[in-house]
Amino acid sequence: MELGKLDIYKLSLSLSEEIWSIYNHLSNDLKYNMGNQVIRSIDSIGANIAEGYGRFHYKDSIKFYYNARGSLWESKHWVLLLYKRKLIQTEVFGKIIEKLNLLGKKLNSFIESIKRNAANDQ
Repeated sequence: MELGKLDIYKLSLSLSEEIWSIYNHLSNDLKYNMGNQVIRSIDSIGANIAEGYGRFHYKDSIKFYYNARGSLWESKHWVLLLYKRKLIQTEVFGKIIEKLNLLGKKLNSFIESIKRNAANDQ
């Protein structure tokens, strides 16, 4: 399978695009303070998935998928702060959190499947 066809990767790219559109509407001071943090955490999800996908050994790749999961939780934090500070509307917040939750479930399932494959190869 190719990286671009992987559901978790496609979903991470979709989230990156959504956050980018929010970022572009922030004032310059908010872009510098919160915006950069949320962009970096969201983009880190997909970047870690891509890096893990490119690794040869299962154990090495799983480490990056765990990093992606950590970035996902960090992203939830930043999106919650955007919402609490009234920088995004309830509807936008709900949509992004729903996608992050879905990605979290899919990422966990993906990690478990990699672990099973690693166990079967031994």
